[in-house]
Amino acid sequence: MLRFAEEMLLLLLRDEDGRFVHVSRFALDRALAGSVLMDLALENRIDTDLEDLILIDATPTGDSLLDPTLSLIVAGEKRNALYWVEQIAMNADEIREAALDRLVERGILERQEDTFLWVFRSRRYPAIDGVVEREVKLRIMGVLFSDEIPDPHDVVLICLAEVCGIFKLLLSKQELEQASERIDQVRKLDLIGQAVSQAIREIEISIASSVMF
Repeated sequence: MLRFAEEMLLLLLRDEDGRFVHVSRFALDRALAGSVLMDLALENRIDTDLEDLILIDATPTGDSLLDPTLSLIVAGEKRNALYWVEQIAMNADEIREAALDRLVERGILERQEDTFLWVFRSRRYPAIDGVVEREVKLRIMGVLFSDEIPDPHDVVLICLAEVCGIFKLLLSKQELEQASERIDQVRKLDLIGQAVSQAIREIEISIASSVMF
């Protein structure tokens, strides 16, 4: 099974050219941080309540995408999920590159470099195995447009996607209006997802306040 960071990137991938849709870098960094925390929670390494993020098991998972974050939590003091989202977001570039490397290694994406005016380079990641990418998107759409109880894995991915504003890009205006209530309902099922959203809201409020004054 793919990790949340990998699935997040597949949701952002444009089928037509292998590039990623533009989302807020600020939000994406925190969503990637949340993705690692959520995977650690599903691996029974951490848990969270309304007050704190709790270390349950310090044993490494053996997964290079998760263990650096687990090491930080093991070495740190007991703090809430919001604190850890902010700390881990500082390593978002490494998380993103590691997730992309894994998708390439699995044969799901191909890494291509384009040269513009012989100087500037940009990367594209056209899908080799488009089945995996489509499966992720269709699975999430199935949750949004049904009343079935969602799998915990899909609850997490929907929380992360909403934080990044992905649904505004994937859905038409009419579809988004239809799914908005369902998205809110699903988001309330996950405490770490709520912490990611709260972290973004609080920081945006702080930035707005500093600009005003």
